[in-house]
Amino acid sequence: MKLKSLLFVLACFSMIACGQDDSGENPQTESPSSPESMYFPPSNSDVWETKSVSSLGWHQEKIQDLLNYLQQKNSKSFMILQNGRIVMENYFSGHTATTPWYWASAGKTLTSTVTGIAEQEGFLNINNKVSAYIGTGWTSAPLAKENLITCKNLLTMTSGLDDSLGDDVSPANLKYKADAGTRWAYHNVYVKLQDVVAAATGQTWTQYFNTKLRDKIGMTGNWVQSGDNSVYWSTTRSMARFGLLALNNGNWNSNQIINSAYFQSATNTSQNINLAYGYLWWLNGKSSYHLPQTQFQFNGKLIPSAPDDMFCALGKNDQKIYVVPGKKLVIIRMGDAADNVNLALSDFDDVLWQKINAVIN
Repeated sequence: MKLKSLLFVLACFSMIACGQDDSGENPQTESPSSPESMYFPPSNSDVWETKSVSSLGWHQEKIQDLLNYLQQKNSKSFMILQNGRIVMENYFSGHTATTPWYWASAGKTLTSTVTGIAEQEGFLNINNKVSAYIGTGWTSAPLAKENLITCKNLLTMTSGLDDSLGDDVSPANLKYKADAGTRWAYHNVYVKLQDVVAAATGQTWTQYFNTKLRDKIGMTGNWVQSGDNSVYWSTTRSMARFGLLALNNGNWNSNQIINSAYFQSATNTSQNINLAYGYLWWLNGKSSYHLPQTQFQFNGKLIPSAPDDMFCALGKNDQKIYVVPGKKLVIIRMGDAADNVNLALSDFDDVLWQKINAVIN
């Protein structure tokens, strides 16, 4: 009996030493399935890998309700990328994959990104005053007050200039309201960052933007002057390319277009007044937020139905780039105003996310 017990122990030891379990398989040599790699579409082609809804385990039966809602709410286009691959791409009311549309204030994030690129190349420092680059007298504020305004104040909407005077950014219309850094107000004065970049680099804004951002990630589109503002127009896929760059912290297929440290700062709370605002990016999941044209603080998340880690570019009449790092999602919506004309956030965002959640969760 002792001999049998000894032989049994030796046999077990031999199995363990060989890495076998009682199924006869060798777990040490099994290679677990590797996670799917992030996909980037070629920069010189509009070919784009796709992925089916069923392969993700999403709810196919909920898609039509989402599409019906998008069409009902005056959408032109809608796209979902997961890990860089197109899962949904839909166009409405005659809009097509090649039709350009305006980004409105969602394009503020382009200005934020290019400002960061200019800083990493040594042309500017966002902590320097704006007048160091474009000269004094760019506002009608007293010189001492104007010199308080840094590039970072423009990135964070804390210039202290009066936001009630409209989009005109001529000196006469940029009036002192409060010291820079003490008041958050959504203001068109951020466009002065484009002048800063142009002056600092010695190139036009468009030249620098095209070579340092647009062309590197295969975007198409152009800046179009609209009143006192320069508005970016592009296809939906070009907007999605920028969203994919954002999802990857400024990296495009192993090429770091903008340094990740700056991009992390851009997509996190940038000041202590509006917790839901970074460097011209909106942030979800914070305890409170402010909205354009009001000094009122709203308690709770920016978009309650959306993931807490989401950050987004929001433009007039419901132009949207939603970026959700935890789910590796980029979601694009272009179109006319879903309901009433608005500058950024609208009731449409939360209901849209309820419809999206029904599909993806």
